[in-house]
Amino acid sequence: MSPAYPQQTPPSPPESPSEATVEVYALSAGHFSLPERFFVHPASQTARRTVPSLSFLVVHQDQETNKSTRIVFDLGLRRDTNRYSPPIQKHVETRQPMTTLPDVTASLAVGGLTPDDIDYIIYSHVHWDHVGEPRDFPKSTFVIGNGAGALLQGQGSLRGSHSFFESDLLPGDRTIELSNPYEDVEEETKREVLDSDAPDFMQEWKPCGNLPRTLDVFHDGSLLIVDSPGHLPGHINLLAKTGPTSSIYLAGDACHDRRIMRNEREIGEWLDDHGHICCIHADKKLAEQTIERIQVLEKGGVEVIFAHDFEWEEDPKNRSRFFGRS
Repeated sequence: MSPAYPQQTPPSPPESPSEATVEVYALSAGHFSLPERFFVHPASQTARRTVPSLSFLVVHQDQETNKSTRIVFDLGLRRDTNRYSPPIQKHVETRQPMTTLPDVTASLAVGGLTPDDIDYIIYSHVHWDHVGEPRDFPKSTFVIGNGAGALLQGQGSLRGSHSFFESDLLPGDRTIELSNPYEDVEEETKREVLDSDAPDFMQEWKPCGNLPRTLDVFHDGSLLIVDSPGHLPGHINLLAKTGPTSSIYLAGDACHDRRIMRNEREIGEWLDDHGHICCIHADKKLAEQTIERIQVLEKGGVEVIFAHDFEWEEDPKNRSRFFGRS
């Protein structure tokens, strides 16, 4: 397990001197029902909440070459749940009622894009409700956090019916697994990538403000991949600079309920059939530290959006922020 970060909370990341920004659009990718007791404490045994599975389109335009790069962050629910593996299908039964349309491809179509227009799919992590239908994107390159590949191949000792994965999920020849945030990247690898005009996913992880491990994808400060440990091995977030003084933090499953962010609730735990203590996060301590860093960002003016952020989705002012609806 990755080492814990120090407890102190330094200031928020400084604004980049670069004028480079990205555009960020929300994408509808299904809704499902969560039993609150598995996510927050205290909670009643019967309380449930319908939540979205949000995905996001991030568009970067190079200031020198004018080249546009389109990235989709997470693919949400798979529109045909029968295409999940049998163990995942069994888990899906516990998350009803569920709607899987519109999915990401339909949401992109609203704004006039097809899967072939998407250059990269970045997964926050590889839980079933984020991986969608990769075969819809035959030309895209997939990016996963370090450790996610091992999970897909059945390595690890995670508990809970939510922790089943599919070994054939991603195309091996079009998948990049990020380097270990706690190991140096070899100089030869860094030189090879930096000579290319493509996004740089193999650079060395560096601190930015109160974020200990980040990757500056385009080397212009417009989009950072953030190591966000705790929820699942390989869990990553995005910090997108959208204006001279505005940024959006796409937090994946770092937190499942804003009451935790407001310190009104704690992360939930439960006992499985064998009496083992279970948590929706693989490492609760690290998850709490990640949430603390996100709280610092939010207090500093960064907008934070979680993958299952029903409060954000239900806010009327955000309806026009879905792709193709502005």
